[in-house]
Amino acid sequence: MDGGATSAELVKSYYTESVRSEWRRLIQGAKQRLEMETTLHFLAQSLPESGLILDAGGGPGRYTIELARRGYDMVLLDMTPANLAFAQRQIKRAKVQANVHGVVEGTIVDLAHFDDESFDAALCLGGPLSHVLDAGARTQAVDELLRVVKPGGVVAVSVMGRLSVLALELALFPEEIDMPVHAQIRDTGSYFGGSGFTACHFFLPEELTQLFEGRDVTVEALVGLEGLSARLNKATNRTARHPERWQRWLETHLKTCTHPAVVGMSEHLLIVVRKEETPR
Repeated sequence: MDGGATSAELVKSYYTESVRSEWRRLIQGAKQRLEMETTLHFLAQSLPESGLILDAGGGPGRYTIELARRGYDMVLLDMTPANLAFAQRQIKRAKVQANVHGVVEGTIVDLAHFDDESFDAALCLGGPLSHVLDAGARTQAVDELLRVVKPGGVVAVSVMGRLSVLALELALFPEEIDMPVHAQIRDTGSYFGGSGFTACHFFLPEELTQLFEGRDVTVEALVGLEGLSARLNKATNRTARHPERWQRWLETHLKTCTHPAVVGMSEHLLIVVRKEETPR
């Protein structure tokens, strides 16, 4: 790691420098919007009609603001002060301050700011859990998300997919296949930063589901958020220029994005679980 920096310090530095690009990331084009729109589609199937939601690792606040617009009461937590300052400005600009009850600096690994069973849902979207390189700390983060949610409540987590990154190397950075980092990501999922992106653990689908095994939860969805459009940016954006064709493609996308093969190849993987009312 660069200069002895921890992975958390590298992640914080990266997102401090990329607040605006992260804010724009989910809306830059039809392909990019698939991640957010598919997430919201599956959340709508599981979230209550109203309630208090924690957006943990919510960055500059895209999901906080969108769900606040839909009438939810929101609390945003992120480890990067620059993200939080930007989010506060965007919350004010969107005029949803009445529905945002906190903008809190903190980490998904330690939600000590919040009492047990204090939220109707806890979200960890866009990949914050992927930036936790230690496997034990990832388990702790899931423990914390489940702890702060009421019985019957929802936890939704999305992470970055490993197979998609390997395909990206083949398509755009074939020289990396000759480097040790390729085998490292392929075999362990972990990348320690230093070349274009920050420290990150890229998940296989089974790694994500295993984090919730043996817990008092029911899995309601496992989704490949980009689905069949993964890494097909130009083709997807080109299709979106034809409204009727795009609507047919979206129908195909939603019918296929939960297929195990599609989940595994997606750039982002989403799991939605419901905490049991009564522990088993």
